Amino acid sequence: RLGLKGSEDLGGGLKVSFNLEHGFESDTGAASGGTTFWNRQSNVELSGSFGAVRLGKWFPGSYFAVPDYVSMHNHDTGTSSDALYAYGDFPSSNKVAYFTPTVGGFSSELSVTAGEGTTKRSLDAAVNYDMGPAHAGFGYQKKGDFNQFAVRGLYEFGPLVLGGYIQRAENTFGGVKKNWNVWRASGMYVVGQSEFHLNFGKADNINVNDGAKQLTVGYNYNLSKRTKVYGFWTKVDNQAAGTYFPVGGMKAGQDFSSLAAGIRHNF
Repeated sequence: RLGLKGSEDLGGGLKVSFNLEHGFESDTGAASGGTTFWNRQSNVELSGSFGAVRLGKWFPGSYFAVPDYVSMHNHDTGTSSDALYAYGDFPSSNKVAYFTPTVGGFSSELSVTAGEGTTKRSLDAAVNYDMGPAHAGFGYQKKGDFNQFAVRGLYEFGPLVLGGYIQRAENTFGGVKKNWNVWRASGMYVVGQSEFHLNFGKADNINVNDGAKQLTVGYNYNLSKRTKVYGFWTKVDNQAAGTYFPVGGMKAGQDFSSLAAGIRHNF
């Protein structure tokens, strides 16, 4: 990920900022996420005591409020990402949003994506609560016939952290509205610089035999606040008609598993 960001103090408590990010494959140098150069975040923002107004492209707040928050082992990246959570086409471009200031541990985001050409207008909302060891979140998303809402909770019991979410999604399949549920439970145990992770999720059937389960076991060793080495094993168990995968090019009913190790540094 290659990026530029900056901010300017306008006085009177106002600040303007921008963020531009280009994603690329580290092994080939090819752009990831399509041919658009700024294919990740690309936005401008005006902030102050009132909160913030942002325009441009960025990931939906409902995503960060729920599955990313619960995926403590690797923040929902790589092949161990949550393969079950219903994203609804992940609308992220041509957005305008309002971010509330944080009051009493609560903060929220409401964004609308413009409907242009064949792209349908979408709505995304998120509410977060962070106060001491208690953390909670809510996410809602609507785009065309698809809509979903989810609630997330997480609590820190000293070295033991437990969390999870429950999601309800709805979409039209063959002219018929179908509802399905997704849930995930996750845990982390911290010993010194080591983190031991375990999480399990399940997606219910939408039609017949098209649900799935996912299990992930992970380990992180924090060399510093910004650098860690990690390893994980994850498995997605699809039913006969299930199509839940963290990567593309796989067939319905096919299972997926991955064993990985690496190092991660946040600049």
